[in-house]
Amino acid sequence: MSVIALPTETGIVVGAPMSYWRTVAWRLGQDRATLVAGTLLLAIVLSAILAPWIAPYDPSAGSIRLRLASVGSTSHVLGTDEQGRDMLSRLLWGGRMTLVAGLTPVAVGFLLGTVLGVIAGYAGGLTNMLVMRTMDIFYAFPAVLLAIAISGALGPGLPNTLISLSIVFVPRVVRVAESATVQIKGLEYVAAARASGAGVWQILRHHLLANILGPVLVFSSTQVSLSIILAAGLSFLGLGVTPPAAEWGLMLNTLRQSIYVNAVVPALPGLAIFLTSMAFNLVSDGLRDAMEIRA
Repeated sequence: MSVIALPTETGIVVGAPMSYWRTVAWRLGQDRATLVAGTLLLAIVLSAILAPWIAPYDPSAGSIRLRLASVGSTSHVLGTDEQGRDMLSRLLWGGRMTLVAGLTPVAVGFLLGTVLGVIAGYAGGLTNMLVMRTMDIFYAFPAVLLAIAISGALGPGLPNTLISLSIVFVPRVVRVAESATVQIKGLEYVAAARASGAGVWQILRHHLLANILGPVLVFSSTQVSLSIILAAGLSFLGLGVTPPAAEWGLMLNTLRQSIYVNAVVPALPGLAIFLTSMAFNLVSDGLRDAMEIRA
């Protein structure tokens, strides 16, 4: 519970105590950088969702006669790619694929990693050793190399990209969840709940999960930008989404030879990846700061 003091012309008015999540929301509302990043992120997500209705052209329809049109062209505001396809339409549709490839592995890592981390942390002993040593095997490899190795073994395609990136992020979340669980299960109120006859499920649900979900959620939010970059990188290397699908990393790959003819158009997918990653980073930083509430 927190109390927010609001300045007025006559002095200080102290508001009623607010719940934890209302306090978090209030603090987020006071962070201008987070609000700007959140607005940008909301615009990117909405433009991707509404791509079928707002894209001016078919993202797969091209014209050799209009290939590599410059930004600001009469009929193509952001120009065209190497096959004469409208860049604005492909960026809008590519956002759908990129966001799916970036958010899904983090969501899978959050759900599966939290479950495994809580089980390992609460059970301890042999269970903890088996789970954590298995996670350490995957965590020992750099994220980029592990994603490339798994995608190379599975082959290109969006489903295989999601599988490979999920394997990358699960061990990261498991370590955070396990560490938080070990710290919390040793506190007095958990011991009191156990002594009062509370079952394992009740302790896990009401005492452990309720207290570790915040830190795990914040950590997972910081991984979204990395996931987007990794997904785009796999597509750029030919290990992710396959042509003719519109995806920002794949667009960078197909446009890389065109940079000598028209340097602006090939930079647009990279700019989209940069802005989206930065927006996610700023929002996750703001969420982390807002949730660090101390009495």
